[in-house]
Amino acid sequence: MKRLVPFLVVIAVAGVFAGTLYFLYQKSQRQPVVFETQEPVVTDIVKKTVATGSLVPRQEIEIKPRVSGVISKLYVEPGQVIAKDALLADIQIIPDMLDLNRAESAVASARISFENARRELERNRGLFERQVISEAELGRHQLEFELRKQELDTASSNVALIKNGAIRRSNKVSNQVRSTVAGTVLEVPVEEGESVIESNTFNAGTTVATVADMTDMIFLGRVDESEVGKLREGMELSIQIGAVENERLRGKLEYIAPKGVATEGVIEFEIRAAIEPREDVLVRAGYSANADIVLDRRQQVLAINEGLLQFEDGQPFVEVEVAPQTFEKRSVQVGLSDGINIEVLDGLAQGTKIKKPPPEGEEPKKESGAGAGAMRPRRGRRG
Repeated sequence: MKRLVPFLVVIAVAGVFAGTLYFLYQKSQRQPVVFETQEPVVTDIVKKTVATGSLVPRQEIEIKPRVSGVISKLYVEPGQVIAKDALLADIQIIPDMLDLNRAESAVASARISFENARRELERNRGLFERQVISEAELGRHQLEFELRKQELDTASSNVALIKNGAIRRSNKVSNQVRSTVAGTVLEVPVEEGESVIESNTFNAGTTVATVADMTDMIFLGRVDESEVGKLREGMELSIQIGAVENERLRGKLEYIAPKGVATEGVIEFEIRAAIEPREDVLVRAGYSANADIVLDRRQQVLAINEGLLQFEDGQPFVEVEVAPQTFEKRSVQVGLSDGINIEVLDGLAQGTKIKKPPPEGEEPKKESGAGAGAMRPRRGRRG
């Protein structure tokens, strides 16, 4: 029995050694590669570029006051639809004391002249009745009286204008802010009690309200200089609004800026497109949006995934399956591409199986059984 123990140990060691050799041999045998295939499809191909921007009213007007002062009353709020010449606000005028003092002094001087002209007219009218002076002399004093009366009225109106913003015996009121257009009030950036400045040659003035026609909206966006050369006025746009899911608006390109603007080192060109309104989609001013601009279109053409194409000396080709897992090169003529699918003009037919190259850095699928297809040469060292 003791003689059998060393013999059994030798057999066990030999068995382990043989199993290790067999395992290493199996590992050195590369498994057969199985390539996936894909067939051409009939589909529509649309080549497009994307412009980012926003939806804005075509006409957006800032209403500014004609006098400086303090807002005493506001009559509108954002979202309200108003007519042209609608009253927006009243302004309490804070007169300049120096201008007011000059105007009141002018009134006092004009009144003195007026009273003097009135007394002279009455005195000369009596002389005329006694036939002491001629009618021409009386007419001269009558004209002087009318001139002095006009001066007094003008001076009094100036005082009223400085104090109240209104001219005497007139419907013209400068301290009332009225809308110059009909539309929707987008913004009222002032509040009651806030000071405002009039719009004049030297100052843009304070905006009391912003009014826009919300029935006439446009897409205002920018495109990269590499794409602007492909655009033409009249092209169709499909506009996706960020705030409105699963809804698209149609538009038509109507303006391409002749000059680009540098934005973070990239030259971009402004574009503008008219939008076709939809009653079931509420559009608000300032919505961010992306516009797909259709550059070219092919309908119901034979196409393949662009990833199936390979190139040799600049010429495109694909690998076509002629037997199970056996492929041959075939030149193809291609057309329009949308970045995913590409049109095939010649070289392929429906039902053709095309070898699908594995993604870069990824090995093709493998099978463990023999006869699964052509095998690659072994690269491992011989045991």
